[in-house]
Amino acid sequence: MGTIKVGEENSTAIELYYEDIGSGSPVVLIHGWPLSGASWEKQIAALLKAGYRVITYDRRGFGRSSKPSTGYDYDTFAADLHQVLTTLHLQKVALVGFSMGTGEVTRYLARYGSERVSKAVLIGTLGPYLVKAGDNPQGVDAGVFESIRAGLKADRPTALLDFLHNFYNYDVLGGKLVSERVVEDNWNVAAGASALAIVRCVYAWLEDFRQDLRHNDIPTLILHGDADRILPPDASSRRQATMLANCKFVEIKDAPHGLIWTHASRINEELLSFLR
Repeated sequence: MGTIKVGEENSTAIELYYEDIGSGSPVVLIHGWPLSGASWEKQIAALLKAGYRVITYDRRGFGRSSKPSTGYDYDTFAADLHQVLTTLHLQKVALVGFSMGTGEVTRYLARYGSERVSKAVLIGTLGPYLVKAGDNPQGVDAGVFESIRAGLKADRPTALLDFLHNFYNYDVLGGKLVSERVVEDNWNVAAGASALAIVRCVYAWLEDFRQDLRHNDIPTLILHGDADRILPPDASSRRQATMLANCKFVEIKDAPHGLIWTHASRINEELLSFLR
């Protein structure tokens, strides 16, 4: 456990909390919104058992990292990831992003290249471009994101709980593949995140990654649930998989957005097979 300084705001350092455990080939896990590196619990155990060095960090504004008022955009997030990799002197690393974390992986490869990176894994991917536009008819209407922001500004705790229930398709999977205690635990992490970060990250979801994808020249695995209510595969993974030259795409039947918990065994199986 430690911190990595990635900047300053006024009199305060901006630091990322990270954990670096195990030995072997390094795997960096990048969490989704509005959680923290702890959300990788089931993958961390599997990776350690398989003999990997596992690095997690909390995105700025979330978990135990600093909560500045600035930097909630993908250029900054990618720069933060770059600082993690360089500070820890990581080479031949596998980058594994979930949901919002897939944007860091994609923007990092576009900005910094793949010199340090051997493979990429995108789980519940955000790309290639979520917003409906004239040249992007498969996208989601921009009003959906404005509604999310309005809900967060009006009653952040309730909006986060509603999000997490959809995150897990709780009306279908609750009491079977996910418990209310898991949702409670996630809510506690989410409620402890910066209120500014929670809202401003929604703007980051609107990023257009289509040009970034041209710079991904490494083997890439995309995993996505076909019952994902947060990032529907028609608007995300199914399209992104066709835009990458060296990509394996696995769609998991009946899996929700929060599949790294509900379908952890299948995710771990695919992840370890790909990394090997």
